[in-house]
Amino acid sequence: MGALQAMVLSFFLLYACTTIAQVEQWKSATATYSKETDASFITEGACGYGDLHKISYGKYSAGLSTMLFNRGSTCGGCFELRCVDHILWCLQGSPSVILTATDFCPPNFGLPTDYGGWCNFPQEHFQMSQTAFSEIAELHADIVPVQYRRVKCHRNGGIRFTVSGNPHYYQVLITNVGLDGEVVAVKVKGSRTGWMPMARNWGQIWQCSINLEGQPLSFEVTTSGGKTLISYNVASAKWRFGQTFEGKQF
Repeated sequence: MGALQAMVLSFFLLYACTTIAQVEQWKSATATYSKETDASFITEGACGYGDLHKISYGKYSAGLSTMLFNRGSTCGGCFELRCVDHILWCLQGSPSVILTATDFCPPNFGLPTDYGGWCNFPQEHFQMSQTAFSEIAELHADIVPVQYRRVKCHRNGGIRFTVSGNPHYYQVLITNVGLDGEVVAVKVKGSRTGWMPMARNWGQIWQCSINLEGQPLSFEVTTSGGKTLISYNVASAKWRFGQTFEGKQF
């Protein structure tokens, strides 16, 4: 084998190993679902998103147990789930579904982990919507064994910034984040300020104590994978609290 052929083969093997390493391995967990009549599942939540239909996550979302929720830093992340190892409950072929982390599944230490205490620490559990659950398992199942893995989030349109607060307490809810989905750092810039880091309030709501009224707003968003994206002048100087603005996308 010539030197050039050996070099090409080495490059190919390195690329193949890197690609395989980027595909996260399947891990074991459990899953249940909330009935569609439970409106709170799609209108509230510990990530601060509010009505999930309005921000495009809809019914393909999930509440995560303490082990997976990670104090809210997992909000916005995407998971692929499939039902496994149960011939009665799992759909044939073990089809998978992609979910966005939008809520926290609280523990119930008064019940055993196999009956009602599914989200007790250190269980890894997904509380799904009825629609999403029906794509991987029979609805008459109480709880099913699943495998999950983190996947990249594919979103339509740009990252969305919903501003709230008052002239002295500024907040922004960040949604529709592609790629890793999880936001770990945010900075905001007005036309009369430099870049100012924001602190996580809860879920994906970020805050800072400064008056930004009357200034065009730019945002810098960093995901859990270390990627950073800047959206300049997302909001004009005439922005108002309660409005949502769209920036760039990863």
